[in-house]
Amino acid sequence: MAPAETATVYQRIVTAFNKHPRKVFRVRDLREHLGLPTDEPSINVTRSRLGRLIRQGFLGQPGRGRCQKRT
Repeated sequence: MAPAETATVYQRIVTAFNKHPRKVFRVRDLREHLGLPTDEPSINVTRSRLGRLIRQGFLGQPGRGRCQKRT
């Protein structure tokens, strides 16, 4: 994936959490919400991206495999 595409996907993820700040997303649900493929390799890439956003403090992890915007 090109760097611009990666930035766009990150922006879509951030936007989804900003629009639904109280919603807890599972990775597969988030990909479905964004209209992205839900095959295993794609889910693993998104899981990795969400992990980065958690480490950066943008997202919280209220349960295993779940992410929510940190408030």
